[in-house]
Amino acid sequence: MDMTPLAPKCGVEIAGIQLAETDGAQLEAVKQAVYEHGVGLFRQQEFSPEDHIAFAKRWGGIDINNYFPLNDAYPEIALVRKRADQAMNIGGAWHTDHSYDQVPAMGSILVARELPPSGGDTLYAHMGAAYDSLPDDLKEEIEGLEAFHSADHVYKEDGLYAQTDMGGDLRGQDLETGATHPVVIRHPETGRKLLYVNSAFTIHIVGRTREESLPLLQRLYAAALNDENQYCVQWQPGSVAIWDNRTTWHNAVNDYQGHAREMHRITLSGEALAV
Repeated sequence: MDMTPLAPKCGVEIAGIQLAETDGAQLEAVKQAVYEHGVGLFRQQEFSPEDHIAFAKRWGGIDINNYFPLNDAYPEIALVRKRADQAMNIGGAWHTDHSYDQVPAMGSILVARELPPSGGDTLYAHMGAAYDSLPDDLKEEIEGLEAFHSADHVYKEDGLYAQTDMGGDLRGQDLETGATHPVVIRHPETGRKLLYVNSAFTIHIVGRTREESLPLLQRLYAAALNDENQYCVQWQPGSVAIWDNRTTWHNAVNDYQGHAREMHRITLSGEALAV
């Protein structure tokens, strides 16, 4: 198994293994690489839906996404798809999956199934690198703060997606979400401090209105998106990415109008966040 960092502060490509056969000490090494680098990229994988589910179960628990359409034959697998005739895609903004849950998902395993001729990349940003880059006075300012997260403005019947041609494909429009988490968390495996806010789902700092919260949040978002913190996964047939939601943000680039794209995603169960 060979590991090659993909960018100075985010991402690692892991070669020389087939995920369908990965278990034991090799799986533990993969986990540690994902925890540290935020996202692991695997090329030339032979990875059927059955393999996808079996590997996810070896990793840990599976969370069923409440919003995405599900694979009829394999309901553990969410379909991240855009038809050729659609303008809107899913996940086309910087975010951390499930930060609106009381116990956010650990991460995801995303498999390329149908790709456009070009484009459709996924951007990742490392939240450990983002935190490290903050000046000391800003680190002191956010120490001990909490933020409220919700997805209602995105997924509900009057939410952002409902106003687009993607809205009819989604589920869970009657759900209500909301969770409070520390602005800075500590990774349970690496011990690294991570910035845990995101522009898609973080609504406000606890004890402040949204308007009062935005100046601080926008400073944190700007630090998170420093070019050095980012990596762009360029998808190819047979590619699989595994990312850690606690360590990264991601953004699905919507630059392939007139073409279809379908990815299969399994969401991995997480644990309560800690400081």
